[in-house]
Amino acid sequence: MTKRLILASQSPRRKELLNLLQIPYSIIASRTEEKLNRNLSPEENVQCLAEQKAGAVLAENPDAVVIGADTMVCIDGECLGKPHDREEAAQMLRRLSGRSHQVITAVSIQTHDRKETFCDTTEVTFWPLSEDDIQLYIETKEPMDKAGAYGIQGKGALLVKKIDGDFYSVVGLPVAKTMRALKEFNIKA
Repeated sequence: MTKRLILASQSPRRKELLNLLQIPYSIIASRTEEKLNRNLSPEENVQCLAEQKAGAVLAENPDAVVIGADTMVCIDGECLGKPHDREEAAQMLRRLSGRSHQVITAVSIQTHDRKETFCDTTEVTFWPLSEDDIQLYIETKEPMDKAGAYGIQGKGALLVKKIDGDFYSVVGLPVAKTMRALKEFNIKA
């Protein structure tokens, strides 16, 4: 018997990506506080956050298969979260301008007796951005709820020169890798 699948996220982007798999699921957002541990690498931190999100929802739904995910944007070994205001968004975009950075997405799939967590890293290179480019993009308000202050699936695509890796991982959920992992939990598309 197939267990109920739950996405432990309110992210509209993760919802859209999971919809691509055309499998039934429900959404229950995790209420865990996202705190980074400075003693862990970005990969370890993003995996811990994904595991915490899935684990919190699983604790209240022990008969389900739960997917937790988290995404970080890292440059020069530093992780860029969601900007708090327009100026912080501009600072992040200036820092990414004309350079490459890593987008790390971790996925944790859990049941009461099993857990699989993996990380997917994609290298993203931005075009050099003028101050006008940055301000026009901030005007769209798109940067405000996204790690690194951009969304590759929206107008942020105009900032990106190239990517090396999984596009969907940059959006927030490596779809093919996630589906392969879900098959191990007897969830099939």
